[in-house]
Amino acid sequence: MKNIKDKNLMKKSIIKSAKSLWKSFPIILSTILLISLISTLIPKTFYTTIFTKNIFLDSFIGTLIGSIFAGNPITSYIFAGELLKQGIGLIAVTAFIVSWVTVGIVQLPAEATILGKKFALLRNLTAFIFAIVVAILTILILGVIK
Repeated sequence: MKNIKDKNLMKKSIIKSAKSLWKSFPIILSTILLISLISTLIPKTFYTTIFTKNIFLDSFIGTLIGSIFAGNPITSYIFAGELLKQGIGLIAVTAFIVSWVTVGIVQLPAEATILGKKFALLRNLTAFIFAIVVAILTILILGVIK
């Protein structure tokens, strides 16, 4: 008897999850398309003109830009390598890729709709601050190692 109840509960859970995912699908798809569009429209050479080699300013700017252009971890490594080849400082690149993966201003409306406005804002603000901290700590640790 308990086994039948467990199966019915599992079936209801799967159906409810599938309906929720189906409702979220248009939001997720539109977010992915918007991110792709922004990443395509802004050339990589744009970044070399805005970084000043100042540890705090570059980490802030890198975090801000990375927050706007969201991406996934796999492509962030390739993108980071290209930015370093163009002469952008390691602190800016570190801040950029950390925030690119963890903060998402573009997908914030979708995240707020699905997870709640307060949670989405708090999570993104925390990730933004920690992206700057991680970038600065990375540079300080690498400076000690060298």
